[in-house]
Amino acid sequence: MTHSPTTLAEIAHAAGVSTMTVSRALNHQTGVSPKTREHILGLAADMGYAANRSAQKLSSGKSRVIGLLAAELDNPFIGALVSGAVRAAAVSGHEVLIYALVDHENKPRSNVLQLLQQFTDGVIALLPYQYGFVEQLQAAQHPVITIDHRSDQNHLVSIAADSYGGARLALEHLASLGHKRIAFLTGDEQLGSAADRHRAYDDAVLLHGLDRSAELVLKGDFSFHGGGEAAKKLLRMRKKPTAVFAANDMSAFGLMGALQSAGLRIPDDISVVGFDDLPAAQQFHPTLTTVRQPIAEMGRAAVNTLLAQMAGLEVAIPHISLPTSLVVRASTQALKKP
Repeated sequence: MTHSPTTLAEIAHAAGVSTMTVSRALNHQTGVSPKTREHILGLAADMGYAANRSAQKLSSGKSRVIGLLAAELDNPFIGALVSGAVRAAAVSGHEVLIYALVDHENKPRSNVLQLLQQFTDGVIALLPYQYGFVEQLQAAQHPVITIDHRSDQNHLVSIAADSYGGARLALEHLASLGHKRIAFLTGDEQLGSAADRHRAYDDAVLLHGLDRSAELVLKGDFSFHGGGEAAKKLLRMRKKPTAVFAANDMSAFGLMGALQSAGLRIPDDISVVGFDDLPAAQQFHPTLTTVRQPIAEMGRAAVNTLLAQMAGLEVAIPHISLPTSLVVRASTQALKKP
């Protein structure tokens, strides 16, 4: 036996208020006391009420839904970003519609773009590898911001951590421990964060008088697999580095695992520093020295910035950078004298 959907009138009757009050409460509009709003929301949940977001947007111009474009949802870094964004959206009375970009090489499908424009008030793109989504949404004057940004998307509002400053902290730490021959695992340099970390490495080579060699720059690709492949190249070097700075924790984990499997001891034979401070950094053996970026805070900042943009406010700073810090653990130590 099927039941017809719960209506606003039924909720109003149960709550003893007008349908207008119910509508205001469900749409998080002003004119309803917190106590009444909480009572109405509870009744709506108990009665199985489901809002028609499409009709809601047609009538009021607002769906109170934020779109979130993401790739690799199984990536712990992206998972933490999504968590921060979802929590911030809930505080502001918004739902989040997540669309995962499995194939980020192809151009965006028109039905996905129509879905985002029809059902969302604005869109956040997490690590936007894909080409076309954000540009087409922006062209349609649909509010959109990115977390991190591609090198060809400097015109977009973006939220990021201070990748350059964080990488400098990592390299200064290794240099202070006496390391001169330091390898660098790159990330996806289409992204501003990866390019900034590479630039910091190049600057540190000059500033600290580090060994300068093309073979010390290895492709890490921001991935566990990339770190493992980089380790194979490192192991074939005639003169091996005494330390490695990886552009993110995942590639650092892949590198460490492969080096340890080959018989190298960390940090006795080689020191390793990552970037992110994922929860696994404290669980890996040895625990990983890394640069902490405020991942959940980046998700919250993205939501708050998008809400301001949706309200018609102009963002004063197009590229918002949050501070990073160095967390020293067991994967680094002073260089032993021969």
